Amino acid sequence: MTRIPALFLAALLPVAGYAATPAETRNADQAVRLNEIQIIGTHNSYRADISPATLQWLTKQSLKIAEALDYRHTSLDRQLDGGVRQLEIDIYADSHGGEYSHPKGPAWEKQDGITPDPDPMPPEAMQGTDFKVMHIVDLDQRSSCEPFRKCLELISAWSKAHPGHLPVFIDLETKQDVPFASAKRPFTQPETFTPETYDRLDAEIRETIGSGNILTPDDVRGSFPTLNEAIKNKGWPALADARGKIVFLFDRPHDTARYVLNHPALRGRVIFTNATPGDPDAAFTEVNEGFIGQNGNGSAAVNNAVAEHVIPELVKAGYLVRTRSDANTVEAREGDTSRRDVAFRSGAQIISTDYPSFEPAPWHGFSVAFPDGLIARCDPVNAPANCDSRKLAD
Repeated sequence: MTRIPALFLAALLPVAGYAATPAETRNADQAVRLNEIQIIGTHNSYRADISPATLQWLTKQSLKIAEALDYRHTSLDRQLDGGVRQLEIDIYADSHGGEYSHPKGPAWEKQDGITPDPDPMPPEAMQGTDFKVMHIVDLDQRSSCEPFRKCLELISAWSKAHPGHLPVFIDLETKQDVPFASAKRPFTQPETFTPETYDRLDAEIRETIGSGNILTPDDVRGSFPTLNEAIKNKGWPALADARGKIVFLFDRPHDTARYVLNHPALRGRVIFTNATPGDPDAAFTEVNEGFIGQNGNGSAAVNNAVAEHVIPELVKAGYLVRTRSDANTVEAREGDTSRRDVAFRSGAQIISTDYPSFEPAPWHGFSVAFPDGLIARCDPVNAPANCDSRKLAD
């Protein structure tokens, strides 16, 4: 931890020998659109260190799962200080309150002869009807901010303290199931999100962040009947209109029907759906595992090849795309940068990692960063010829 301040400082230093003037930045902002830059984000950004006892217990159940969960992040505001411009947050609905306040994991650990670690989360944080922030119910519930409103407050405070920052993307995953079924150890069943749940979520985001500080689907659609038509004909807003804004995205596509119900093409909604290209709500989509890897099929080389061909076409068509440069600690443990390099070349505007520059992996020093300490750069696929990465900083 003693290395972190120096690493944060290094991440924020301007490119050696060059600093854009305010006038240069303003001119660059008018010439470049929101979807014509590339940024780096973090995966499961809220996720604090997993309990050592839980990790020991998981190792006995499945070494592969234990290894996949062996990563962590510092607080959201420190990640933003370090140059991260996309955060991912997993949320659970808890409309009755206290549904997740007594995780079953510690009892399972005791049954197998392992002494559970004390829970660092104050009990009151898991009470109430707020949206809760955690990774896997019962097993992996530690978060650096709890409940969700606290995470939003951290982001809002950072944004207000840094006027003119590059847009910050918040990737939300609504958790509504358990990762694997177990007759021997049944998990707490998460609550299903309904259209009313989503109304509450939108309202909480507006109340905490402030409507004027959010770039919404309505802002992008304008007078076009659908988002898809808007991005294909008008395009995304200029960077000048997106600075200082927070942009909310959905990480999974399974809830689209419930979220767009009574909100065709996301009218009146706050969050961009992870949409199917061509649909009325389609402006943002994800290609996280090259399509093939999502089901565990195909080699890394095949997945990379699919991503390298699919993503550029989506970017050229006007879509905002998020992809991952690594997953489940696999690339970090192997020192394999091929997926990271494909992500950079693909033109995906949002590249998500478990290992930003200030949080390198303990294996091989694996990390994901742009050259020269840049926190954003001109997109290699669709940026205009006059785009200058040195003029994109906050």
